[in-house]
Amino acid sequence: MGGSLVSAYIPGRFDAAGSAPLLGRREECLALDRLVETVGEGLSGALVLVGEAGIGKTRLLEYAAAAASELQIARVAGVESETQLGFAALHRLLLPFLDRVDRLPAPQRDALGSAFGLVAGPPADRFLVGLATLTLLADVAGVRPLMCLVDDAQWLDRESLEVLAFAGRRLHADGVGLLLTVRDEPAGTLALGGLPTFHLAGLAETDALRLLTAVAGRLGPQVVERIITETRGNPLAMVELADEHLAGGSLLPGPLPVGRRMEEHFLRQVRAMPAETQSLLLVASVVPPDDPALLWRATALLGLSPEAADIAVSEGILSLQSGLAFRHPLIRSAVYTGARAADRRRVHEALAAVIDPDRDPDRRAWHLASATVGIDEDVAAELERASERARSRGGYSAQGAFLLRAAELTPDPERRAGRLFASAGAHLVAGDPVVAQSLLERAVPGLNAPEMRAGAQQLRAAIEMFFARVTAVPSILLEAAATIGPLDERTVRGMLFQALEAAMVARRYTIGTTLVEVARTALKAPLSPSARATIPDLLLDAFATRIAVGYLPAVPLMRAAITALRTDEDLVEAGMPLAVLGWMATVDLWDDEGLRAVIERLDTFDRDQGALHALRSTLLDLASVELLAGRFGDAEAHHTESTEIATAVGMAADQPIYQVELLAWQGREAETRAAVDTVMGGWAEQRGSASTANHVLLALTVLELSLGRYHEALACALRVYDDDEPGTGSLILPNLVEAGVRAGDRSAASAALARLSERAPASGTSWALGMLARSRALMADDDHAEALYDESVEHLGRTTVATELARAHLLYGEWLRRRGRRSDARDRLRIAHDLFATMGATAFAERARTELLATGERARKRTEQTDHHLTPQETQVAGLAAGGATNAEIATRLFITASTVEYHLNKVFRKLDITSRRQLARTLHGEPTSGNT
Repeated sequence: MGGSLVSAYIPGRFDAAGSAPLLGRREECLALDRLVETVGEGLSGALVLVGEAGIGKTRLLEYAAAAASELQIARVAGVESETQLGFAALHRLLLPFLDRVDRLPAPQRDALGSAFGLVAGPPADRFLVGLATLTLLADVAGVRPLMCLVDDAQWLDRESLEVLAFAGRRLHADGVGLLLTVRDEPAGTLALGGLPTFHLAGLAETDALRLLTAVAGRLGPQVVERIITETRGNPLAMVELADEHLAGGSLLPGPLPVGRRMEEHFLRQVRAMPAETQSLLLVASVVPPDDPALLWRATALLGLSPEAADIAVSEGILSLQSGLAFRHPLIRSAVYTGARAADRRRVHEALAAVIDPDRDPDRRAWHLASATVGIDEDVAAELERASERARSRGGYSAQGAFLLRAAELTPDPERRAGRLFASAGAHLVAGDPVVAQSLLERAVPGLNAPEMRAGAQQLRAAIEMFFARVTAVPSILLEAAATIGPLDERTVRGMLFQALEAAMVARRYTIGTTLVEVARTALKAPLSPSARATIPDLLLDAFATRIAVGYLPAVPLMRAAITALRTDEDLVEAGMPLAVLGWMATVDLWDDEGLRAVIERLDTFDRDQGALHALRSTLLDLASVELLAGRFGDAEAHHTESTEIATAVGMAADQPIYQVELLAWQGREAETRAAVDTVMGGWAEQRGSASTANHVLLALTVLELSLGRYHEALACALRVYDDDEPGTGSLILPNLVEAGVRAGDRSAASAALARLSERAPASGTSWALGMLARSRALMADDDHAEALYDESVEHLGRTTVATELARAHLLYGEWLRRRGRRSDARDRLRIAHDLFATMGATAFAERARTELLATGERARKRTEQTDHHLTPQETQVAGLAAGGATNAEIATRLFITASTVEYHLNKVFRKLDITSRRQLARTLHGEPTSGNT
């Protein structure tokens, strides 16, 4: 009994306990059993076990491995000395499956190959590597369900940890399980946010007593009580301290943290061993667990005998079976940190000497650096070359670490500053802005060349953007552009483009300059006639002109930018996602055809590139496109996918804020007002985003109009009108006309109509002309209003903007009813009601229904309908499948696996009571499905 209880917490000390329930871990074992059962049934799941060292995480991992004995198992353990080697842990985990990489879609295959250094190519995007990992694991699980076990995740390199976290968040119905253990430290737990987590506490007192009785029954009750109290029920600490006490040792005085206490305990055990054994253990503490040959090569160079390991093995400190393993990770860290610095350097020097520089140059460079004291340009240069290799694989965290160590070894001050600056940039790309900012501050005093100082300002601006502190960015970039001067046109215009983007977001919150000043500065740096205008060039000129000069001169420039967004091959993102700028430009011109073409093209581009950060934003704009078209279900599906991507890449979703436009149109008053209160109650000011405030106020204007609260709508609309932001500044005009007329403020309505009358003809689109005619009808006398309403309906009927067409019918019907033309009014109001009810605009539908009742007609109140009760992701999968896409094509497009697509399609078929894709297409188009399919 005693042996099995102890082995439950001290792997390797006694025979393994198999999958027998662990003492005091009933709930944890049940959770692991459910995970294994779920995976075995072909579904997926992920779980993170979090707890302090010695709490039993590794033993629970072994329990899961035993429970999953009929499944495939892949495993990897984090090693402290490997944390700087990008994608190293992921490579070790996937190594058994790399023969299946050729089955991946080409972009994913290339990304994974680049990350592992197997193919040459551009740096791998870590999220595309994550998609490749997800697809590969699902492909492997197609043979037999797969459990991936990751121990000590806090010691995985950052790139591997982020990729596994991404894959874990996207697992659904793939027959893949992911179980990770991690210490309760920010380095590991933050990266794994969003995954199901189980926090492990110490054993309850009764279980702790049972464990101590089993391992050390001769301890007195006072000693037992003290051990339990001071270890807080930590199983490893209890067993080890009880053993030490029985061996004649004394309990450590004072309330030391368990981890430190155990490291000191293990260090005493190691120091009692012969010096040669201690030296061998020091080498073993640095060598990867799956490379014992490296241990023997290094120890031979150091003149250590292989027999020196015998004592460590017999004492249960070290295991050489199936690789290289310490009894507990704390022993590894105790051996390394407890050694003298000179001894550590000697070991690193030996490892650098025996590692093949052609096969593993990065690991060799890191050991060489760890063996170096003082400054050494040769080693620094080798580290810089290693940083370039890391960058080429997309290992930006590793690149930053190599460059930082290179800088520390660099004798020349200016070169040292340059390497610190480069390290700061790499850390920012890796997602560590705090370190980036610290390194930049260290680098700046040594940066003398103007282009380096300007680059430092540009990096400072990027750090501010990362922290969502956009207000100071325009002035920082203006200063950077002035530092370079007119000698580098491309660089200067690039900085001015980013400065204008930031100022367009911050608007009134901009500090150190103004939006108009930034726009004027941009216009003073025109593109030379011989240079080819890129998309950013065209957008810069268009928006700078719109802001600093006016709407009419900007129209042809806006059209040129929209044309480029629709046709130009060079769609590389530069600063703000292109979809945001494309939305602003097309909406400002009321170009509904261009809007859909641009956003759908960017959606395809982002998906093909695996550019998830950009896609998250593009999907929000695509949702806006579908909303205008009255397809609220599709809009909601895009919002859901955007939120899922934000979660998958570890970003805050802020979904209610970005979904406020849809919420308002759906008439979900409480949710809309909550989102508005969040933004206007400080969110916009804290983030310096007046642009977000404009979008929210526009949505609130629509909600208030739908509820017939015209004075409130007028107050909101005037704030957007006064700011006149490209996009929202034009959309607000017809809303302000309606609010002003209905609230009795014809002065405000006239001002809005005057601006609209100037812009709509310059745009010339049916959307613009329809909104102008509708607004003029609201202001017109009875003799002219009807013709204007007819003109509005005619123009809007040629567009895809079904929401505004429905509003035109509503306003027309309301006018007819007030003129006493009940029969004519019913026709218009029925059309409006049916359009609103079908799309799910409940408040507008109710407004139309109320008007119908006033005509004497009984209009049945319709509740909002969902598309066959499908979830947003089921809606997306069903739509793509109905369009003829294969499961693999749908999986690639939606960043899920083919098995997950199949899972969703099966649910769709059951819900719709159909059996084929042909029936699916007919059902989604409202056609009957009976007969030959």
